[in-house]
Amino acid sequence: MPARPRAGVWRRLLKRRLAVLGLVIIVLTVAGAILAPWLTAYDPNEQMFDGLTLEGAPLPPDAKFWLGTDLLGRDLATRILYGARTSLVIGIVANGAALLIGTLVGMIAGYFKGWIGSALMRFTDLMMAFPALLLAICLAAILQPSLWIVALVIALVNWVQTARVIYTETSSLAEREFIDAERTIGAGTGRILFRHILPHLLPTIIVWGTLGISTTVLLEATLSYLGIGVQPPTASWGNIIFENQTYFQAAPWLVFFPGVSILALALAFNLVGDALRDILDPTQRGRA
Repeated sequence: MPARPRAGVWRRLLKRRLAVLGLVIIVLTVAGAILAPWLTAYDPNEQMFDGLTLEGAPLPPDAKFWLGTDLLGRDLATRILYGARTSLVIGIVANGAALLIGTLVGMIAGYFKGWIGSALMRFTDLMMAFPALLLAICLAAILQPSLWIVALVIALVNWVQTARVIYTETSSLAEREFIDAERTIGAGTGRILFRHILPHLLPTIIVWGTLGISTTVLLEATLSYLGIGVQPPTASWGNIIFENQTYFQAAPWLVFFPGVSILALALAFNLVGDALRDILDPTQRGRA
């Protein structure tokens, strides 16, 4: 995307209050994740002697533990900060991999069409027929859960929507006159796909990439909550809720704060993604 149009996109994006709110939440979350070692004096897995009451219950928020402690006496604020790292890493890696797979499948199917396109899109339809969460649970149960395995599992179930959208746009672009001209002068398939079609797809890829991160964050939190995502003691917003759910009534802050973090980050990426969709592709305004 050229510098001047990119600057115009930023100006229009910053005029939208909800998008600005989303950007602020994203920036604060990224800053908190990166600066976690300097923002907190505790280790995320440190079980402190004064982190529990005399009866062995978690401590509520106070001057020392701003968000309270969990059932093992660990500082909840620290674990949420480090959990943001997990959510962002999986969100970026898994969504990036899903975008790459979906873009390649959609471009190849849309450009070649015929039996190649039909086979690829029928496989895409087959993948879409399975509920994403159920498929992710099956894959996570088969593979040994870890941060990178969870990212891989999410990527394998989240590429289909991107492939469908890219397929539709590539099919339209492949019929344009400038593509016919490239074929006439002997341009190879790779040059046509990556030098002439891909640049026209970048706005769509950017929008779906932004919106996809929110879905990825929610799916990671769901898998971790179910106990088949990122495994303790690695901090994850989902497994923080999973570990402390039995204390929901006695210590509601243990579920409330990580739950709000998940919803806030997912909402932030949705707000930014919706704004980018309206700016980069006005014909899609208001569509999910």
